[in-house]
Amino acid sequence: MTILVAYDGSADSRTAIEFAAKHLAAESTVVVTVWEPLLVQLKKYPLAAGALDQSTEDEAHAQAEQHAREGAELAIAAGLSDVTYRAVADNESIWKTIVDVADEVDASLIVTGSRGLAGVRSVLLGSVSNHVLHHAHRPTLIVPPAKPAR
Repeated sequence: MTILVAYDGSADSRTAIEFAAKHLAAESTVVVTVWEPLLVQLKKYPLAAGALDQSTEDEAHAQAEQHAREGAELAIAAGLSDVTYRAVADNESIWKTIVDVADEVDASLIVTGSRGLAGVRSVLLGSVSNHVLHHAHRPTLIVPPAKPAR
C-alpha cells in the first residue's frame, strides 16, 4: 500500500503525518507539497503582479522543497518507512495537483489535514481537503486538528 500525505508545514498537516504513522501500515509513503508558480499566482491574483518576480518564485519553490523534506523527516521519525518526498508546482489548483499526484503514484490512500496554511482563502474558496475528498477516486483520510494539551 502506498500512502500519499499532503504536507504544507502547518500543524494540521503535521498531525496528519503522525496519525498515518500511528495507525497505518504502508509499504511506501510519498509526502507531497504543492506550490504555486508565479504565472499561476498572477492568473489568480492579478492585482499582486507588482509584488511578484522571479526571486519570489524561486523562494516559493525552495520553501516548498523544504516543507516536503521536513514532512518526509517527520514521517520517518514517526515510524513510516520507505518515505520519499516531492514538491510539485500547482498549475491549476492545489487540490487537483494532490489528486493528480495520487493518481500518478497509484496511492492506496490520500492523507491530509483538515486545514492548511490557506486561512481566510480556504474559507472563501473551500478547503483543499474537502476538494480532495470529493474529487479523488480513491480512499481519502482527513485528519482533524490535534486536541490542545491540557
